[in-house]
Amino acid sequence: MQSLAVSALSPAGNTVEIVERKGLGHPDTICDALAETLSRNLCREYLRRFGEVLHYNVDKVLLCGGRSAPAFGGGAVLAPINIYLAGRAVNKVGNDAINIREIAIDGSRAWMRANLHALNADREVHIQEVIQPGSGDLQQLFSRRGGKVPLANDTSIGVGYAPMSPLELLVLAAEKRINGRDRNRDHPAWGEDIKVMGIRQGSLVNLTVACAMIGKHLAHIDDYLAEKAAIGDFVQELAAAHGFADCQAGINAADDPKAGIIYLTVTGTSAEADDDGQVGRGNRVNGLITPCRPMSLEAAAGKNPVSHAGKIYNIVARRIAETLVATVPQVSAAHCLMVSRIGAPVTRPAIVEVRLTTRDQYPVAQLRQRVEEITADALNGIPGLIDDFMAGNIEVF
Repeated sequence: MQSLAVSALSPAGNTVEIVERKGLGHPDTICDALAETLSRNLCREYLRRFGEVLHYNVDKVLLCGGRSAPAFGGGAVLAPINIYLAGRAVNKVGNDAINIREIAIDGSRAWMRANLHALNADREVHIQEVIQPGSGDLQQLFSRRGGKVPLANDTSIGVGYAPMSPLELLVLAAEKRINGRDRNRDHPAWGEDIKVMGIRQGSLVNLTVACAMIGKHLAHIDDYLAEKAAIGDFVQELAAAHGFADCQAGINAADDPKAGIIYLTVTGTSAEADDDGQVGRGNRVNGLITPCRPMSLEAAAGKNPVSHAGKIYNIVARRIAETLVATVPQVSAAHCLMVSRIGAPVTRPAIVEVRLTTRDQYPVAQLRQRVEEITADALNGIPGLIDDFMAGNIEVF
């Protein structure tokens, strides 16, 4: 494999590690989720009606926050959240029109109803669909095939690494478990807009957790403080389970209860008044923001899973790294970098670079054949990823 480079990765760990996750109800994550929901729904509609996925990229979603008046025991949304769904998609085949607007808006409202338990997705959100057909040259490129393999529709970068560090696993688990509860029955005052920031300096770990509290489930400030304390206890227990018995945790750290400053909301998301959102500004495809690790700036959510290498390669690079760590005993850590070339088969990147940390200084050069095999398997499996993307089995944020 001439486009494969294999080299050694320094085993030295970082003295300082910073890890962030924007949770389910964060405005940026909402945008990612709506873009990916629309992507999956377009795939299904195109396949149902035409037997194949047509050209689209709907990775441009913008959320403009509304206005609200939160209060203990209730509160009100004064001006709705505005969401703009933009991008490119085939909306007509011959005389057969595709109702992109209906697919986009209905799917977005369905996602919000299912995932934001205190938000009224019909009354408190205004959605505008501004999707247009793509350019003729990109539609033609999409329709071409290198044999049966789609051609990359962009020159893009994908990166992945393995294994996750204990801090990365803790930050990911903290948000997922808080939002993974039965939100209507278990701590309904906890909103879905949860952000976790983890900092490790040597062995000292500090977590800052922001959670949008929902006023209608709190009678007064004592209830609010009790819910904050419950999140703190939960995070401390989770940290201990991940090996950080001395973790320091701060919850809603900007609060000043004596001054009446607390993180109180009507809907459980800062999108109601305090923040805006956009696709690609949040979590990478592994669910985290990791500035101490290799990261791509690619906005994966909403991109076409057939030929957009910016989406595909970030998933494949991560899988190559994970497979190397999981199946090659001599490998303790792996980084993978992939670059596509527009117009080339998506299974044939311009270059793949793999960097390895080995146990007991095992020579990296002796692992090249195994790296080639794992990389080739991952690249050959790219066409099969479409079904998993369409089914929602692959997370991209």
